Amino acid sequence: MNFNASNTHFFLETLMTSPRVDYQTHPSQYKHWKLSFDGAIATVAADFDENAGLRPGYKLKLNSYDLGVDIELNDAIQRIRFEHPEVRTVVVTSLKDKVFCSGANIFMLGVSSHAWKVNFCKFTNETRNGFEDSSTHSGLKFLAAVNGACAGGGYELALACDEIILVDDRSSAVSLPEVPLLGVLPGTGGLTRVTDKRHVRHDLADIFCTTTEGVRGQKAKDWRLVDDIAKPAVFAEKVKARALELAAQSDRPGHGKGVVFNPLQRVIEADRLVYTHVSVDIDRAKRTATFTVKAPTAGLPHEIAGIEAAGEQWYPLAMARDLEDAILSMRTNELDIGTWLIKTTGQASAVLDMDATLLAHKDHWLVRETLGLMRRTFSRIDVSSRSLFALIEEGSCFVGTFLELALACDRIYMLALPDSPELAPKLLVNELNFGFYPMITEQSRLQRRFYDEQAALEPIREQVAHPLDAQQAVELGLVTSAPDDIDWADEVRIAIEERVSMSPDALTGMEANLRFNGPENMFTRVFGRLTAWQNWIFQRPNAVGEKGALKVYGKGEKVAFDWNRV
Repeated sequence: MNFNASNTHFFLETLMTSPRVDYQTHPSQYKHWKLSFDGAIATVAADFDENAGLRPGYKLKLNSYDLGVDIELNDAIQRIRFEHPEVRTVVVTSLKDKVFCSGANIFMLGVSSHAWKVNFCKFTNETRNGFEDSSTHSGLKFLAAVNGACAGGGYELALACDEIILVDDRSSAVSLPEVPLLGVLPGTGGLTRVTDKRHVRHDLADIFCTTTEGVRGQKAKDWRLVDDIAKPAVFAEKVKARALELAAQSDRPGHGKGVVFNPLQRVIEADRLVYTHVSVDIDRAKRTATFTVKAPTAGLPHEIAGIEAAGEQWYPLAMARDLEDAILSMRTNELDIGTWLIKTTGQASAVLDMDATLLAHKDHWLVRETLGLMRRTFSRIDVSSRSLFALIEEGSCFVGTFLELALACDRIYMLALPDSPELAPKLLVNELNFGFYPMITEQSRLQRRFYDEQAALEPIREQVAHPLDAQQAVELGLVTSAPDDIDWADEVRIAIEERVSMSPDALTGMEANLRFNGPENMFTRVFGRLTAWQNWIFQRPNAVGEKGALKVYGKGEKVAFDWNRV
């Protein structure tokens, strides 16, 4: 397909006027993935419809993907987690002959805005990271059955799995060709997982990442790029045998009634998103959005039978689904809204009652999966490139699980009411704040906040289950500022106005650095390299200039690089 300036203009114009991106879907609506189940094994098979891209202007040939493909994949894995507790291993494979996945669609990348590429890469990263999160915390194992050419983002998808089996048919290979072919980097963890996860020797990784043809067969296994190989005649048999072996390592229940996900109850207005348990109010003039998370209003079940009977309406699960969709929608559809204000409302006792139930049944598969969804949803807040301010006012309930919403923010403002202590908002720390919702650094947000210094953390531990007023919260370092009711409106307004006036680019870089101040691990490096490297390289002329690699790909023209090393 030939792309020229008019093609690019058409795509960008379409992007600006197209309907909102919707992250909700259903298997009956899938255009790209086929789901099947066989006891403990679920198979997620790629069969991308090349004519069903999320935006017009490109075709998803050779199982190349765009954001719409990953929205379906995220939905499929979420449904496996909750609707199929009997599944212990997920096999990721392809239904197309000789093609596993050729990675992100290059034409889509070539004509996309920078913001679109960033959000696409971020969501794709979160989906891949979710495989490893479920493997670590929920016992759901992933096996990539690579039955054809596997390049770029396709190999990154395989890398996110626990193990990779490659068909040894003399043609199928794994590759990361972004550097030589496109002038960019593998953007969804390819470089990081090759080294940090698979421990490919760095000189071999250098060769691998600078060649376009990839590595196949025994060499791929010898180089640690895959775990095993199999001839075509025995490939399916070997995949199933290994999937069953991985399933035997899982502690998922193997039986039980799943929770069916129906469409979210939501209303999307011009300046407002309204869900059952979350609302988002957008002030376009001030370029802010106020997220309000509502505490449960009715008695929650305390026993497993009641939780299972509530199903998708069980409050913690329903709230997490609402919040996740709101975050994703705002990140993609509201690029100009750079400051998010986080509020809560309702009875703190209801949140604490919920937390007690979560703790009591934390080892039950459904409760564990719900904790996992909340963990991953809170992590989406951490990595969102938005300024985050928590506002703790009268009627707030930032306690326990809800306190994580505030701890994820860049600043926390808490109203002090020294003359009306009965009306003053309170904070409360409980056991769930000490490791049940770790960040991608594997630290709790309290550990991150205090650099894991025990001298600061121990006084907070001593206050577990004790409501804290604004002065106590300040003394413990849990909030940024605690204006009284006379100064509250002006201090908060000025802080927000100052923040909104600053460069969004500088703020994104600053916030990412300050939020992830703890120990490095594979996940922080994946996101750090995406931000510091991929985003920069994606904007360089060598990638997206008129003669850049992404622009001339598929045109039969020769790329023209600027040879200056920067």
